[in-house]
Amino acid sequence: MSTAPTPRPKPSEDADRARRARQRRDAWARRGPLLPAVLFLVVFTQLPFAATLVISFWEWNALRPGQGGFTGFDNYREVFGDPDLRASVLTTIWLTAGAVLVSLVLGLVAALLLDRRFPGRALVRTFFITPFLIVPVAAALLWKHALYNPEYGLLNGTLTWVWSLFGSADPPQPDWITRWPLASVTVCLIWQWTPFMMLILLAGLQSRDTEVAEAARVDGANAWQIFRHLTLPHLRPYLELAALLGSIYIVQNFDAVFTITSGGLGTANLPYTIYRTFYQGHDYGLASAAGVVVVLGAVVIATLALRLVSTLLREEQR
Repeated sequence: MSTAPTPRPKPSEDADRARRARQRRDAWARRGPLLPAVLFLVVFTQLPFAATLVISFWEWNALRPGQGGFTGFDNYREVFGDPDLRASVLTTIWLTAGAVLVSLVLGLVAALLLDRRFPGRALVRTFFITPFLIVPVAAALLWKHALYNPEYGLLNGTLTWVWSLFGSADPPQPDWITRWPLASVTVCLIWQWTPFMMLILLAGLQSRDTEVAEAARVDGANAWQIFRHLTLPHLRPYLELAALLGSIYIVQNFDAVFTITSGGLGTANLPYTIYRTFYQGHDYGLASAAGVVVVLGAVVIATLALRLVSTLLREEQR
């Protein structure tokens, strides 16, 4: 009994198969170098976060061994219901909002000044960004000891010098950290993050069309009108981007609070409260729940920032 010959594929089918195979090889050739980075990201970030997420649904306190168990969302209810944790959330909001808004305004002023041409502009720009390059712990130690210290700090030394100019022998020597603890931490963050805001806004200023401003100036517009109606609308996406990126980092700030005040005097933000809950209270479940809240908040802000960046890139391509 004879069998029918197997039909051979058409040449067009062979070409399609070869093209798809070539496309798969090209795709893996492009993605292959990224695999070590992806593996590193999964092992060292995603797996620990997944473990933290699981622990956040359990009661796990090292001081009470054998009493743990699955608690569902009880840890999250405690995060938003406990007065101390709720106060740390509010402190985080105030600290982040104050540092971001003030550094944004100062960064805008600095960007407008550094956008002008003057001798030594490149050197001034380099010096201006140095606070952002300092290690956060070192910056906090600098403010705590070299500036805020009531006995030998620069601030009280300046007050003594100013008072001596007026012939006063009893200058004020306030303990800055004790009297204004939250403001002391905020000023340190503002000093460190103003250069970051300036860099983003300066990039926005240098991307504007100068011919439009020149035409407005020829038509009789003054400097304030040009800034209000031309410069500020152009800088709006850059202002939003700087505020979002600054918020992502400052909402997670731990170094300044830990170094300057050790979380006392009402300055304990949520990251410091997580540290205290984990290492001092040994309540791993509650600390994990608070950590997840911080991560989710940062993810929301980061998502907004990424959308804003993509919008900026699309506008630049036009």
